[in-house]
Amino acid sequence: MDLLTKYNIKNVKNVYRNLCPATLVEHALKTEPCKLMCNGALLVETGKYTGRSPKDRFIVDEAGVSDKIAWGKENVKISESSFDIVYKKISEYLSDRERVYVFDGFAGADEKYSLPIRVINEYASQNLFMHNMLIRPTKEQLKNFDEKFTVICAPGLKLDPKECGTNSEAAIIISFNHKLVLIAGSKYSGEMKKSVFSVMNYILPLSGVLGMHCSANMALDGSGDTALFFGLSGTGKTTLSADPNRGLIGDDEHGWSDNGIFNIEGGCYAKCINLSKEGEPEIYNAIRHGSVVENVVVNDETREPDYTDKTLTENTRVSYPIDFIPNKVVPGKGKHPRTIVFLSADAFGVLPPVAKLTKEQAMYYFVSGYTSKVAGTERGIVDPVCTFSTCFGSPFLPLGSEVYASMLGKKIEQFGTDVYLINTGWTGGQYGVGSRMSLKATRAIVTAAVSGDLAKSEYEKEPFFGLNIPKSCKDVDPAILNPRNAWKDKAEYDKTANKLAGLFNENFKKYHDMPKEIVEAGPKGNKRD
Repeated sequence: MDLLTKYNIKNVKNVYRNLCPATLVEHALKTEPCKLMCNGALLVETGKYTGRSPKDRFIVDEAGVSDKIAWGKENVKISESSFDIVYKKISEYLSDRERVYVFDGFAGADEKYSLPIRVINEYASQNLFMHNMLIRPTKEQLKNFDEKFTVICAPGLKLDPKECGTNSEAAIIISFNHKLVLIAGSKYSGEMKKSVFSVMNYILPLSGVLGMHCSANMALDGSGDTALFFGLSGTGKTTLSADPNRGLIGDDEHGWSDNGIFNIEGGCYAKCINLSKEGEPEIYNAIRHGSVVENVVVNDETREPDYTDKTLTENTRVSYPIDFIPNKVVPGKGKHPRTIVFLSADAFGVLPPVAKLTKEQAMYYFVSGYTSKVAGTERGIVDPVCTFSTCFGSPFLPLGSEVYASMLGKKIEQFGTDVYLINTGWTGGQYGVGSRMSLKATRAIVTAAVSGDLAKSEYEKEPFFGLNIPKSCKDVDPAILNPRNAWKDKAEYDKTANKLAGLFNENFKKYHDMPKEIVEAGPKGNKRD
């Protein structure tokens, strides 16, 4: 059977399957409005959509699936009839193309839980993107490839919302019964990557595996000590996990099974904004021939990139295979983690630089998925804005939050994992008053945590959040470890800490099914005399 016939995509003159990166680059340059950067990377502009489009993402309301999904603003229902209409339109649209690109690869480095995925693309550049992001098959695996899920991406197809039951001309639709992801109207490649992650976060828990939106690295001393890093955008997850002294298992998506940790992906999708060779040499040097760069501005004559330029978007990105990282771990598997780090860039400046969490606190802060962003200002300083994302990845979690939290708690207890909350945000005052936590101090804290040294420290409990904070940490000024001590205005600290504690508690009210012990592990707030 033709590769595309089962998807009702017919009469395409040229169907290219698993082309090598060099050939995909060649095709992209001939058929798309893209160009090569001076370092050999393929540069594309994604047009109107320079990031994910949450309001255009849907899950089909299907028998046997609907009762498992945590429906809400992020898992939005779409009818089977609407899915059928969009599927037909995508099939007809691609049938009229001169060429279509197919990539067959795997999600999941652990063979027991690996999912064979077929990706069908209108554009060669997007096929190269998925060549980078999925785990690439051997010749033998490709010969006997049997896809279990398919992603079909047609950015050039603009939908009619009234006819298709969508919110706009774009749609990202997952059907678990049909084992299909349909993407129309958006050229932002991150939609494909995150759709695969959403699929895995539905499938893996059914097999007792926890899907996690985190990075992971491993000690290079032969011990196999593994660490996980959870954190929302801007918290330093990619930067802190890309440690030249440790092996990188993966930078974004992992599974935790009874066998240990495994990378879901075969590549990395890193932010480029303000990228420098000095600050992030591994990522900087990975931008070369075979990588796909999105929306970075380059000099028209020299084709030199300006990573500080936000003209097109602040969400500039690069996709590259993990092979481009010198200290990668291949295959992407590790032992059960000895250390887990939750990263929060607290612009309120009241969370400690580091706190060791109990199992119940770990589940609370995992479910909360907290960071904060600096609000835009016109005059004076405006309060920071809280961001809570369930389990540090709510847009990609089809099941209820209690499913993922419960699995994390059981694994932490089973394998004796130490869990730390690390603040990469502000100290000595909130944004506009205090200062940003130094990267040097944060790196020292992370080093102490993953090495096991921090677990041996003497701790004290702070009153607002009930967190255990170390009295000392190697290469870190002890004066900043207790955040209240770092503030000149202690009364203002108390006021701000109470405010943030209240925001945590207000956010947690929506988790109605959480066990009492997890709810009580949250901050209580405290009024000092």
